[in-house]
Amino acid sequence: MRFFVRLVINALALWFTTYLVHGVHVVSFGDASVVPTVLTYLLVAFLFGLVNSIVGTVVKIVAFPLYILTLGLISFVINGLLLLLVAWISGVIGFGLRVDNLGWGILGAVVLAVLGWLIGIVLRPFFGNVRARA
Repeated sequence: MRFFVRLVINALALWFTTYLVHGVHVVSFGDASVVPTVLTYLLVAFLFGLVNSIVGTVVKIVAFPLYILTLGLISFVINGLLLLLVAWISGVIGFGLRVDNLGWGILGAVVLAVLGWLIGIVLRPFFGNVRARA
């Protein structure tokens, strides 16, 4: 259940990000009705989580000296590059996330992180600390 809650939180944060950051867009598959649009946001949120957990972890480990050298500011650039990677992967699929350039990617990643954090705080009383059952 925790996975699905995080997926919905990231999809909502991505939806708000596309309204706040002009260089980040989501292109829905099929027509622009509600169901394909919601499924597109959920797919892009899943893809972002997948890329962030696999590629992001490796990059953050390799770039650890840069984190120390820049006092962590390189994380903004790395997260923007990960957002651009998700946009490229979804572009190969033919629909999904579109990011205009690296500057919009960095701003979009920062806004996405802040909105995901805020939505998580708002939804925490409803779901609590969701844990997987053994």
